[in-house]
Parts: sequence; structure tokens; C-alpha cells
Amino acid sequence: MTADVVANAGALRERCETALADWLDRQRPDWPDPAVFDMMRRFVLHGGKRLRPMFCYWGWRGAGGDDGPEIVSAAAALELFHAFALIHDDIMDGSDLRRGEPSVHRRLADEHHRRGWRGSSGAYGAGAALLVGDLLAAWADELFAVADRDRRGAALFARMRTEVIAGQYLDLRAGAGAGTVADALTVVRMKAARYTVTRPLQIGAALAGAGDDLLAAYRAFGDPLGDAFQLRDDILGVFGDPAITGKPALDDLREGKQTVMLALARDHATPAQAAQLDRLVGDPLLDEPAAATLRQILIDTGALTRTERMIHIRAEAAHAALAAAPITPESAAALTELATRTIHRLS
Repeated sequence: MTADVVANAGALRERCETALADWLDRQRPDWPDPAVFDMMRRFVLHGGKRLRPMFCYWGWRGAGGDDGPEIVSAAAALELFHAFALIHDDIMDGSDLRRGEPSVHRRLADEHHRRGWRGSSGAYGAGAALLVGDLLAAWADELFAVADRDRRGAALFARMRTEVIAGQYLDLRAGAGAGTVADALTVVRMKAARYTVTRPLQIGAALAGAGDDLLAAYRAFGDPLGDAFQLRDDILGVFGDPAITGKPALDDLREGKQTVMLALARDHATPAQAAQLDRLVGDPLLDEPAAATLRQILIDTGALTRTERMIHIRAEAAHAALAAAPITPESAAALTELATRTIHRLS
């Protein structure tokens, strides 16, 4: 990783933050509640790795696009869409923390309770947060349309939206029962992998007028890398340090999230271990000692090791695809650094 790559990543992040802040501030007069608007603005701008905008930008540059404000705006639109997805995901998962702070629905529920308003604070928080998420999704579409005047990336942007929502549905359905490893991998690809890496890359390339060959090359690189990203996320959701990840280490287990790692554990569990998995996974009152029991099962069944191996295999495939991609050395260096950050991370 060169100093130039790191510096460029920092500068791009700042430009994306500026584009987001400018866009949000232009919408302020149309929103009736200043306090909620400020909360929404902070949620979008505070924290986050900005991976999707960076993949979009370097997808553009790799396709021969010149640097300019239009691609930064298009990339920033992906971050608004990501904020929508996070808000809805937290509501569905019942997660009270995001990026080390109360989630949007939790903040809104707390406000309802603090003001002594009528009705259920939880229902109000969830309903209001749904609307905030919907608004951010609408703004993402609007900002992207402004940046994509020739509509070169519109079809891919629409496909990404569909894939994310379909993946979220499959994830919800999987939580109703124990799925297979193949089922869990489908959720990974639909809900996270394509939307985190492949589609941002392809959207950037499409905006630059790239042909099918480069779109295919980005898919060969992005799909396995996106899979590795989500598999790492699933490990961090159980074994990560909450002080670093910004989310409690019990949420995924309490929710009963049917991850690849959990499916692997079920496949290799003894009858006694399987009984514990059935009893503890998805228990909303799961405590830390019970979570420690589940973590040990994930280790003893080899599920953790197998998941790490799957990450390694997909990382190697992504790097091999990138090496063969018809892009400039500068873009290849930036994407290599992004791939490393995507796979080897603690949050």
C-alpha cells in the first residue's frame, strides 16, 4: 500500500462527505422537523467506511473516467442508499446500536418516551425510522439522477436496489428456520456482496461508458470480494469487539441470524451441540455466558475456521480477477488497497 493510495483514499472520503453534506443541507427547508433532520444528517455523516462510494469512484476511473464532481456525487448517492438500508436493517433486527451510537429507531423511540407522547414508543420509533429510511432512499435516487444525466448507470442502480431488498427478504425468511450453507451464501450474495462491491464498481464503469468486458471483469473481482466482506462481517458480529465494531456482540445470536458460519456449525455439530444451537440461537434474552457457549460451538465444530478459509479462497479469486482486469495501474493499486481493507478489518 503506497502513501499516495492512502492519501487519495482520504481525500476521496472527504469529498464524498462534502457532497453528502451539501446535498442534505439543500433538502433541509423541505423537512418539517429540524431535530429529526439533524439526527438524520448525523447518521449519514457520522462514521461509516464509505466503501461503496470508493468502489464506484475507482470503477469509474478504471474505465477511463476523469476525476470530477459528477462521479463524486454519483458515489455519494450510494451512501445515501446505504443509510436507508442500515436504518431498515436495524428496525428488522431490533438492533439498538449502530456505529457505536443508538440506532435511528431507538433515538426516535427514546424521544417519544422522553416527551411523554401517547401510544407505544417502540411503534413510534419504528414507524418514524421507516419513513426516514424511505426518505433517504428517495434522495439517493434523486442525487444519482442529477449525477447520471445520460442515464448510463440507471439500470444498474435499479438492479442494485432490487437485489438488496430481495436479499433482505431472503435473510428475513431464513431467520424463520435453519437454512443450508447454500441458502446462507445466496443471502450473502444478494444482500451484501453485489451491493457492497460489484454494483458500485459496475455503476462507476457504466457512467464512464464502459463496455460489457469491463463490467464482466468487475463482476469477477467484485462478487468474491463482496462475499468475503459479508463473511467477515458475520464473524465480527459474533466474535468482534463491540467497542470497535460499534454493535453489541449478542445481536446476531439473539436475532437468530442464519449466517454461513452458523449453517456450517449445524452441518458439523454433534447431537448435543445441535440441541444447544436450537435452544440458544434466536433467544432474545441470550446472555453473555450463553453466547460464550455458542462461540465455543462455532470454534469446536470448525465453523469459524471453515468460514475463514472461505474468506481466504474468495480473496484469492478476487485478487486474481483484478490482476487480469483491463484497468490502469493507478486504479488497480487503489482497488487492491480497498480489497485489503474490505477483507482484513476489525469493524
